[in-house]
Amino acid sequence: MIETHAHIYDEQFAEERDAMFQRAWQAGIQQIWMPNCDHGTIEGMMQLAEQYPQRCLPMMGLHPTYVKEGFEKELQIVEDWLAKYPFLAVGEIGMDLYWDTTFRAQQEEAFLVQCGLARKHNLWIDIHSRSAFWETVALIEKFADPELTGIFHCFVGTLKEANKAIELGFKLGIGGVVTFKNGGLDKVLPHVDLEHLVLETDSPYLAPVPYRGKRNEPLYLDLVAQRVADLKQISKAEVIAATTRNAQSFLPAKVAH
Repeated sequence: MIETHAHIYDEQFAEERDAMFQRAWQAGIQQIWMPNCDHGTIEGMMQLAEQYPQRCLPMMGLHPTYVKEGFEKELQIVEDWLAKYPFLAVGEIGMDLYWDTTFRAQQEEAFLVQCGLARKHNLWIDIHSRSAFWETVALIEKFADPELTGIFHCFVGTLKEANKAIELGFKLGIGGVVTFKNGGLDKVLPHVDLEHLVLETDSPYLAPVPYRGKRNEPLYLDLVAQRVADLKQISKAEVIAATTRNAQSFLPAKVAH
């Protein structure tokens, strides 16, 4: 399995990070992809990339909820890092209008700038879109580069939204919400082909049932895979094989296996 989105550098893992990794590897997780948030998360993330080369793969980007006054300095840090290290993707980037819309215009600008950086470095983007799906889609369409691709991380939208993301050339990152009773994905995933899905946990957030409300970790990716299998009425092995293959399509050749 490939865990396509986990904040494993988070301090919630500080006391037992090595044990968390051992549980993940023993559960058959081959790689863990790490999205960046802002300058404050880079050091911890890069330490793990160095400690587990080919296994913990970092992205570089400015998360939308970290876009504040002076965000241009943060974008410069992102740009500087992209110029000197072979990151997996630009992420996580996007729009978040759930808590606060104060910096909506700045979020839009940051997203478009980072889409440009992704294309400059021939990378895909890892999208955070919360209460802002169609706003994010509008920006992708405004950017208007058919080569821009990536993952809608933590996808929790409708079938109409799923189809739109797929039409734009993106895959859907499915995580713990798929196990929630009222998560809504039970009405969506039966109608979406497996070729459009990848698996994630978003650790330490959004733990799947029966761990909902507790700290999440990559080990629980197996529970996500099982729930997708149940919804699609196929075996868990089929889900794992397909989603792993889908994730590998985002890897540069040198780390694909």
